[in-house]
Amino acid sequence: MKKPNILWITSDQQHWDTLGAFNSEVSTPNLDRLINEGMTFTRAYCPNPTCTPTRSSLITGMYPSQHGAWSLGTKLREDVPTIGDLLRDKGYRSALIGKAHFSPRGSTEENPSLESADKFRDLEFWKNYNDPYYGFEHIELTRNHTNRAGVGMHYLMWLKENGCDNWQDYFKPPAGTMDSKKEKWKWIPEEFHYDKWIAERTNAMLEEYKENDENFFLWASFFDPHPPYYVSEPYDTMYDPEKVTLPEVVPGEHDKNPPHFGLTQKENPDFSAYDEDAYPALAMKSHLHDKEEMKKNIAVYYGMITMMDKYIGKILDKLDELGLSDNTMIMFTSDHGHVHGHHGLKNKGPFHYEDLLRVPLIARYPGQIPAGKVTDALQSLVDITPTFLSMTGHNVPLSMAGKDQSDVWRGKQERIRDHVVVEYRHQPTAMFLKSYVNQRYKLTVYYNREYGELFDLEEDPEELHNLWDDPKYKELKAELMHKFLWAEFETEPLYMERVSST
Repeated sequence: MKKPNILWITSDQQHWDTLGAFNSEVSTPNLDRLINEGMTFTRAYCPNPTCTPTRSSLITGMYPSQHGAWSLGTKLREDVPTIGDLLRDKGYRSALIGKAHFSPRGSTEENPSLESADKFRDLEFWKNYNDPYYGFEHIELTRNHTNRAGVGMHYLMWLKENGCDNWQDYFKPPAGTMDSKKEKWKWIPEEFHYDKWIAERTNAMLEEYKENDENFFLWASFFDPHPPYYVSEPYDTMYDPEKVTLPEVVPGEHDKNPPHFGLTQKENPDFSAYDEDAYPALAMKSHLHDKEEMKKNIAVYYGMITMMDKYIGKILDKLDELGLSDNTMIMFTSDHGHVHGHHGLKNKGPFHYEDLLRVPLIARYPGQIPAGKVTDALQSLVDITPTFLSMTGHNVPLSMAGKDQSDVWRGKQERIRDHVVVEYRHQPTAMFLKSYVNQRYKLTVYYNREYGELFDLEEDPEELHNLWDDPKYKELKAELMHKFLWAEFETEPLYMERVSST
């Protein structure tokens, strides 16, 4: 029997409730197609609600505290085994098209970064780069979200090769000349959008693998709908801002929360107490925003998702055209969630709400994963690599802390997990928190702080009532603390197999 192929398709910073099959405000016909043909997980969680930590967890099956890329601005250690390394040893070809973000924009002699800013537009370097990268033998990358100045690498080469001579008009300085204060929401023509580039290059890799009759592990890594909110016509006006739901802060909801929540709702908050190193903690600023502008942002956010969905459809169509669909496992997810007004917040940060921790997750494998099934079985993105290794007949290394969910995915078992753990560390100690989430409750603990969060997700799904200091929940909090300690024990991998009694 031929080994199955693996196709990962990921978005970036996509709220879990932005799939058309479950939310009539947004259209995602191709993701809905995956939902109809595969299994959808409504309780899937990221191990960290920021890019580098979770993306590194996706390919290692380890938590950020284990693989080393604990925050933005850090890098994944090169000695950590990845799914690409393991599958390549078994004869798989591997490629990543789109966003990697396993290493930072900065680079030092001790910790060099392939994705550093000094290489963004060194096109000769990228034209000649053929070395493996974290287990991927072939990579095609860029580092910009929409009009940001990180444009470069293989995407910029593609823009030039495809006749986008005025590419600088669509990117902010120093890469380009676009004035984002004057030009809002409408971005580069669709023919030059990176969604098209990712789909085109992913399909080219599929054709190569088919022609050579090779098993593959291929990651199509989309950049959207991560802000800034820009998209090509007609997607920038596809959704009416007056018809989208605008999440808003509920008066008093932060009164019992840790202090940084309330500070976000002030005009000029003082976050200096959280300054610990040279890099300010993410999102520690005022989150006050204009409601009309936010409605437009949401409308464009939906447009970004719908445009991405179109190009996901082109990849799915290519799989069908090449006759690869029946023997290819597909996983769609996002690296973390998003807030656009939820609880009065914007984008992301040290706020362990479901909006930021939960992600869309769909798995399809004809004949192996039940079609059209929706489950609330808890999933963590740290489980993805162990599960795919298991489903391709490979042993899961002892170094991996994620759980093999293959029996749940195949419909043989209702659930494997009774909890997930989520980490966040954007400062060494001043902004360092972890959450324990089970089927009903969420407990969040801050390093060296007396405050925390306790939410009853069943009775309070909007997470408006923090029960941390409520005396009626004292015993429950103690019980969950105990379970959290056990959960932390459980995340520790046994790196070395025991082979004798002494």
